[in-house]
Amino acid sequence: MAKRSETDIQSDAPPTALKDPNPAAAGLSIDADDSGDLIGRTVTINVPRQALYAFWRDFRNLPLFMENIESVQVYDERRSHWIVKGPADSTVEWDSVIVEDNPGESIAWSTTDKAEVPNSGRIEFRDTSNGRGTQVTVNIVYDPPVGKLGKAMAKLFGREPNIQARQDLRRFKQLMETGEIPTSAMNPSALNEE
Repeated sequence: MAKRSETDIQSDAPPTALKDPNPAAAGLSIDADDSGDLIGRTVTINVPRQALYAFWRDFRNLPLFMENIESVQVYDERRSHWIVKGPADSTVEWDSVIVEDNPGESIAWSTTDKAEVPNSGRIEFRDTSNGRGTQVTVNIVYDPPVGKLGKAMAKLFGREPNIQARQDLRRFKQLMETGEIPTSAMNPSALNEE
């Protein structure tokens, strides 16, 4: 099993609010000999948790704010097929199964046995203590292809999961709070509107 430390989990929450970085404590399934990595992120979104849960639960919505996901095809209430961008214009695919679903509260999933990138994850939606939105926590355990080499290549090509998780949650927050995701790209049509 990969060695983990508290710095493996990064959050927008204060350091005193961090949880145990152990994947089992996060409710994630991993094998005892697993060499996977744990990613944990938390963000507060000023939207009721039921609305956030419903949007996320339809996995076809995930490519709207997750840059690396090309598509998610939903087979049924539990199974889906994912196509994700990889390093150097490659893609990876896997089938995923929902292993836990508590409406309005949490969703947990795991890839099937033949996944190119074995992973499991859990997202939780909790009302904030001040009643101003929802605290969203995502934990993912993944086994990078080709081990350390695959992890290094992912970083090199901007597909490093720790960075992506932070950016994806930020875009999820923007989309749910404002209805859009602002970009830094210049809009060419705006230049012609003088």
